[in-house]
Amino acid sequence: MNGKQLIMLAGLSGAIAVGLGAFGAHGLADTLAATGRADTFETAVKYHFYHTLAIALIGIIKLIKPNWKSLVFASWSMIFGIVVFSGSLYILSLSGDTWWGAITPLGGVGFIMGWLGLFYSALRNDQILAD
Repeated sequence: MNGKQLIMLAGLSGAIAVGLGAFGAHGLADTLAATGRADTFETAVKYHFYHTLAIALIGIIKLIKPNWKSLVFASWSMIFGIVVFSGSLYILSLSGDTWWGAITPLGGVGFIMGWLGLFYSALRNDQILAD
């Protein structure tokens, strides 16, 4: 993905995170209370937001440094993390099926790999703002 596409994806992901956060706080309050998973849902929304911002940051860097090919790995890792980590917590919170928690750490590994990919991109490329 190029920088513009990543920023657009971050915009959509941020809108979804806001919607899910609001829906969780209002429309799903009874369901989350019944499953005892309001805190879990909140964690899913927080990590969804944090990593949406990371995808936006990566998109901005890609606009400035389109040749930083290693950012592709970082962005896909962040996307994977949101889908698997936050997605599994959303489902766990709503269903009460605790086995979803078994795949949540895979999403966490995706987040870690994304941050390490960002680190590697900066390490591999000596100059941040100049070519």
